[in-house]
Amino acid sequence: MRSSVAAVILTYNEESNLERCLKSIVGLAQEIFVVDSYSTDKTLDIAGKYKANISQRPFKNQADQFNWALDNLDVKSDWILRLDADEYLTPELKLEISQVISGHQQESLPAVASQRRREHKSATAEVSGYYIKRRVYFLGRWMRHGGYYPAWFLRLWRKGAGRIEEREMDEHALLLRGKAAKLGNDFVDDNQNGLTAWMAKHNDYALREASEVIKGSRGQGGKRSFYYELPPFFRAFAYFIYRYFFRLGFLDGKKGFVFHFLHGFWYRFLIDAKIYEKRASK
Repeated sequence: MRSSVAAVILTYNEESNLERCLKSIVGLAQEIFVVDSYSTDKTLDIAGKYKANISQRPFKNQADQFNWALDNLDVKSDWILRLDADEYLTPELKLEISQVISGHQQESLPAVASQRRREHKSATAEVSGYYIKRRVYFLGRWMRHGGYYPAWFLRLWRKGAGRIEEREMDEHALLLRGKAAKLGNDFVDDNQNGLTAWMAKHNDYALREASEVIKGSRGQGGKRSFYYELPPFFRAFAYFIYRYFFRLGFLDGKKGFVFHFLHGFWYRFLIDAKIYEKRASK
């Protein structure tokens, strides 16, 4: 019997992105669940066009919203696929997921090298989740450098086998049981809302991360811990230099410079400014 997939998508005013996302999963996802935070644009009309199961709920953070979906939606499918509204599956990834969860991945799988094909197992009982590479586009250009590709994320897991870690920012899906494997093709992150919306979103992200740093729930272990041991404000500059020069971000061209400067310096500097503001007001 063919395994089934339920896609879960969180939305708020995503009319510019959602249809592309939904088109990419037609024929793969037997169920589509949209959890909306009271959009005021055409988001719900687009979701209805694709016969999505729509729920509405106030938004606290990504982890809270997605875990609510896992706990409360009437999902009947065998697998959960997590997608953001500004993301979509490449045709190669769509085919790969279909073949892998069906238990008969073919040797002719497009865009997967022979070594990759040997690594990618069919969805046997011990494999409960799959990590997938994210391909980020900014102003229409793929950001391939600066340490931004490949980045692996758990986006597909068996029903009941995954959950989102409880945190305000940079939440990741966690596999609760079984083994994880990697898929060979990419999903794409390409927000169509423009630079002003991108900066507004990252302003909100900066506030959330600053709150986590002050609460002491940020920077515990690994590279993140080392970063927050560096002096405030200086670390944003140091990170940009590392990312743009040592991780070859300059190879992403003019659009890459805008991206790496905004994301690698401006955003990190903004976090430090908000930390400073919060601590100074106490």
